[in-house]
Amino acid sequence: PGALPGPDLLLCLILAWVVRRPEFLPMPMILLVMLAEDLILMRPPGLWTAIVILATEFLRSRVALTRELNFVVEWMLVAGVMLGMVLAYRLALAVAFVPQPAFGFAIVQYLWSIALYPLVVALSRAVLDLRKPAMGEVDDFGRRL
Repeated sequence: PGALPGPDLLLCLILAWVVRRPEFLPMPMILLVMLAEDLILMRPPGLWTAIVILATEFLRSRVALTRELNFVVEWMLVAGVMLGMVLAYRLALAVAFVPQPAFGFAIVQYLWSIALYPLVVALSRAVLDLRKPAMGEVDDFGRRL
């Protein structure tokens, strides 16, 4: 328990998996996990969940583009998506006049999350063999990935 917030590792993990293998994380699974996190962390139920769903579906719709990106560009894409998520969340809370932590805390958590995203990707690759599908790779049924 330090004075500064830590990174959102669950969000980093979800975004890393959606960018690399979107078929492994269907939207209902993300919905249930994020809604449970909202309830556990006593956030407004469903708000952060909806923002995460929108962000993951945005990334999922660009899977053909992200397959060809090098890691630095992918990292910047994820950083931009995370920044949009943080700002949308803060804006929604402000419009509803819900008390929220200082903006500096949100930015520190965002920066920590962006800084640890490469580590999450590296651990997912090393431990779970999570990688982007190669061009022309097919699944067990012969469908292109």
